[in-house]
Amino acid sequence: MENNKSSMQAWLEAARPKTLPASFSPVVVGCALAYRDGAFKWTPAILCVFVALLAQIASNFANDYFDFKKGADTEERLGPARAVASGWITPEAMLRGTFIALGLSCLCGCCLLFVAGWELIGVGIAIAICVLAYSAGPFPLAYNGLGDVCVVLFYGIIPVCFTYYVQALSFSMLSFQLSLSLGLLSANILIVNNYRDYEQDKAARKRTTIVLFGRTFGLVAYLLNGIWAILIPLPLWREASPWLVGLCAAFSVLFAVTWLEMKQRRGRALNRTLGHTARNVFIYAILLSVVLLMGS
Repeated sequence: MENNKSSMQAWLEAARPKTLPASFSPVVVGCALAYRDGAFKWTPAILCVFVALLAQIASNFANDYFDFKKGADTEERLGPARAVASGWITPEAMLRGTFIALGLSCLCGCCLLFVAGWELIGVGIAIAICVLAYSAGPFPLAYNGLGDVCVVLFYGIIPVCFTYYVQALSFSMLSFQLSLSLGLLSANILIVNNYRDYEQDKAARKRTTIVLFGRTFGLVAYLLNGIWAILIPLPLWREASPWLVGLCAAFSVLFAVTWLEMKQRRGRALNRTLGHTARNVFIYAILLSVVLLMGS
């Protein structure tokens, strides 16, 4: 494997910038809903962005380190090269990087305590535990079929609802509906990843939902997640302008094209589908945000 990357390039690739829209998108939707309800505040909004991005970077670093330690990253890896397995970053440095990114995320979260109260401590602890427990510990969640649940929770429900909460100091049913919609769509990023790595994960005894239930299950789950993501905010679409409804229809076509792409591809060709799926999450978050802002 290529082994001549600069230190900055190596750390940038380890952070997996193409996946970061998955953590940024729910914060954008939470902020748009807060703005619609007259509760938007710049300081907690920016802090939520940093909490989300740094937590995902910490998670990406942790996955890089622990997947290497568990033997899940080998020469046969089909996804983008991992920094530790490729020799760009030492395991010790990656572990330090994981805790530095996680510590910075927690620091930003602590600043939110002064805005929204000490009840956020539990949320912060849950995020920190999930970052590490996803691929580490005696019962790594990603290795036991719980990765998809984690994505819905930590890339949908928690960031949307609590981004809204730290500004409005209350929850709303709409924030939960939008969070579930975005969480299901974000879960498709993991589904493509696991669909691509089916054989390698099975050999490494990484029991993802695709390994447990098969590739056909992955295709069906991807399609249903997208359909539900579009249908859940249906009351919002009914109130939207015709041109926004048209954009939603265009997004539905874009989603269908990405699903067909996933169905037809195998191996490294799915890395492109993975990028398209992450792009779709971001586009949908922007579309939801525009609908919310136009209705404010």
